[in-house]
Amino acid sequence: MNVKRKAISLDNLFDNDKLNKKLLDKYIWILALPSLLELMLATLFGMVDMIMVGNVSAASLAAVGISNQPMMLILAVFQALNIGTTVLVARFIGTGDRRSSGLVLRQTLILTAILGVLTSLIGFLFARRVVVFMGAKPEVIPLATSYFGIVALGSIFIAITMGITAALRGAGDTVSPMKYNILSNLINVFGNYILIYGKLGFPAMGVTGAALSTTISRGLGMMMAFYAVHRQGSIFSNFPLLRLKVDVGLVKRMLRIGLPSGLEQVALRTGQIEFARTAASLGTMVFAAHQIALNVVGLSFAPGQAFGIAATTLVGQSLGAGRPDVAERCGFETRRLGMIIAFSIALLFFFFGRQIADIYINDAEVTRMAAKALKIVAIMQPLQSTQFILAGALRGAGDTRWPLLSTMIGIWCIRVVFAKVFVALGFGLIGLWTAQLLDQLFRSIFIYKRYTSDRWKTIRV
Repeated sequence: MNVKRKAISLDNLFDNDKLNKKLLDKYIWILALPSLLELMLATLFGMVDMIMVGNVSAASLAAVGISNQPMMLILAVFQALNIGTTVLVARFIGTGDRRSSGLVLRQTLILTAILGVLTSLIGFLFARRVVVFMGAKPEVIPLATSYFGIVALGSIFIAITMGITAALRGAGDTVSPMKYNILSNLINVFGNYILIYGKLGFPAMGVTGAALSTTISRGLGMMMAFYAVHRQGSIFSNFPLLRLKVDVGLVKRMLRIGLPSGLEQVALRTGQIEFARTAASLGTMVFAAHQIALNVVGLSFAPGQAFGIAATTLVGQSLGAGRPDVAERCGFETRRLGMIIAFSIALLFFFFGRQIADIYINDAEVTRMAAKALKIVAIMQPLQSTQFILAGALRGAGDTRWPLLSTMIGIWCIRVVFAKVFVALGFGLIGLWTAQLLDQLFRSIFIYKRYTSDRWKTIRV
């Protein structure tokens, strides 16, 4: 939503203390729908990536899968800045202070550029050590090293894009990120077709071609994101974003809000890495099935993440405008709408899991295992949606510590521990996904209890 053209009028949401539910739903959809389309299409494009690689070999599929978790850990470094950026921009928009919103984005760009260069170099130089640590089998190590090294080298591109996206979403503009992220993914799919299979005169490069396509498309995505904040009509268009001037006080505020979210992402990604290592110990075929289920489950994350983004923006702007009553109803109503979509996706995964898995790889045993895992994914949907959306609402209030606690306990004390226990007991892939179900159950209850406590309404940012 472009704030300049479609500003949210919070005062209109309540008439004589009675909620204008129809208008609130409209605001939620305006914010959530572009993000939902963006995330679902990005996930579908990711599925196409995996399908293309899977058509080369099971080892290629495992190589990409085993590289994804450490790559997500690298990106978690930037999460501390991104959440702080979204929350502060939303608060400043709520108070009508657009200049300060521009200052926040400038600090984000400076810091993500510095950290992006460092993480790109470290990831590239230590690629082989990373994939070996992840438990890659001998036949997978060369492929995974090539893929991870190239993709890690381009992490600066996606880091800067993520920073710009965080600021735009805080300002209420979810349309621009949708446009440039979808276009970037389309370019990636086209590049995959050319470089993986050797089309239009290029040699067939397999996994290496997939990595090159991903990195190039992310670089182009970053350029489009810069255009989005500089174009006419953007809230940031008249602000000198590229001036190298660090505001230490503002950076401290961003980090104070965002650091727990950064630590949350580190806890999540390291837990997922340990979870992936447990899965890798079951062998290449089981791990390939696990990667298919993980890739598909990303589609089920999209509704919760999209409505969580809407909740973050609406709660942040409502509190910035001094309306905690509006903020509270925004969170609950956003959750209600998100759950409707979550249940629909659950039905799809439960009854058509085998057909979905068949798309990825021509191996009956792998698809059979993946389909069973997707039934557990279907059961997870209401729990997953609750914790995603209400955690987003808490972050919009600057309450980032409780989502951190829920993730640390859920991932490390429940998912990782129970996965190892269930695998040791011989439950294999089903044991892994049952552990993830228990994790989601705990986190949904934990976050719901925090949100209903009302303590988040008084946090100062």
